[in-house]
Amino acid sequence: MTVGRRAVISWCLFDWATSPHPTIVVTFVFSAYFAQGVVGNEIEGTVLWSQAIAAASILVAIFSPLLGAIADQSGRRKPWIATFSIGCILATAALWFVTPDRSSITLALIAVTISIICFEFVTVFYNATLSEVAPSGRVGRVGGWGWGVGYIGAIFCLALCLFGLIQTDPPPFGLNPGKAENVRATVIVVALWWILFGWPFLVFVPDRRATGIGLVAAVKTGAPRLWRTLRNLRQHRQSAAFLFARMIYADGLATLFQFGGLYAAGTFGMSFAEIIQFGIAMNVTAGFGAFTFAWLDDTLGAKPTIMISLVGLIGFGAMVLVANSVFWFWVFGLSLSLFIGPVQSASRSLMVRLSPPDMRSEMFGLYALSGKSTSFLGPLMFGLVTAHFESQRAGMASILVFWAVGLTLLALVRVKDNVGTGPEASGKISPVVLANGRTET
Repeated sequence: MTVGRRAVISWCLFDWATSPHPTIVVTFVFSAYFAQGVVGNEIEGTVLWSQAIAAASILVAIFSPLLGAIADQSGRRKPWIATFSIGCILATAALWFVTPDRSSITLALIAVTISIICFEFVTVFYNATLSEVAPSGRVGRVGGWGWGVGYIGAIFCLALCLFGLIQTDPPPFGLNPGKAENVRATVIVVALWWILFGWPFLVFVPDRRATGIGLVAAVKTGAPRLWRTLRNLRQHRQSAAFLFARMIYADGLATLFQFGGLYAAGTFGMSFAEIIQFGIAMNVTAGFGAFTFAWLDDTLGAKPTIMISLVGLIGFGAMVLVANSVFWFWVFGLSLSLFIGPVQSASRSLMVRLSPPDMRSEMFGLYALSGKSTSFLGPLMFGLVTAHFESQRAGMASILVFWAVGLTLLALVRVKDNVGTGPEASGKISPVVLANGRTET
């Protein structure tokens, strides 16, 4: 196996390692357990959950661009990825101590907030490494493979939790279902999954050369540079226009991810096992969509791929809202999920194409900012509308508005590909210093 191929596989495997966190903790399992088992009231639990996610989103929006600018000055990205990975793993594992009692509400909200913040910081630097492993002309393809592999990893982890913990009678390791230990143990699986499959990224994926600039100096240089970039975004007008469009439609995606499990449990009365089954099926179709649209990204372009995906999300999202049975919820929900992977993957590859090569971490910091600066509005609106109408269905309707506005703004973006302006323009991965100190191509 060539070094280039090994790096690509390890890069994609990191998506496999990390995807169970948003899938199991944020969307399908722990969120529903929190509302039903810890809070004991689905409406109150939904509102509290939305407030925690909104708080995490605000902090991510504030600090992600700064961290990206600092990383661009210091050079290497993998130390940041390792540090925040450890933080996410520890915070996720701490959710094991959230017992089915209202006294655990505070612990649950603090731990999940920390885990989300660390996860998002990891994503900032991980996304920026795409250009290090993807030759010019294959950014969309490799990015799509990563998303697809991530969905497959989430499927396997969900299946392991469902058949190995939740539906097993009696549960393994002496877990007590009366204390929801078989459900709480899913967070331990997520933490171990990250460790088990995440390490190849740190070993085999190339990193940029260290600049020799220390952390303090990087802060002093990176912060002013970020401020200059923000003041002069007009010089990166199309990048700014895309980031603004993504800021809107990402709010809809974030709300879908964060409250899909709560919606399934509250509106359709689905059990933990049924929610996990639905989550597995959704990840199958989402992964299929990510793999399939990856070639479309490199041939038709990232922007058209995103637009097609948003149209699909809007259409099938409207059908999910009017579904009056579990059967039709499954049909329309799975159809909708076909477009989730492509809109995420193509957004990442479009950011790579629009970013100057020497500003990738900084631009992906702004990318995270665009995904989080107003992302508290989605969860907040969901919570407020749900509380006002006492209906989760009404709360979920706000998602369609975000997608429609984002689609309209994206149509105005003109794409100029910057992938080929850097050292990887030849189509080969440029020499870089690996974590073990060797220089390879």
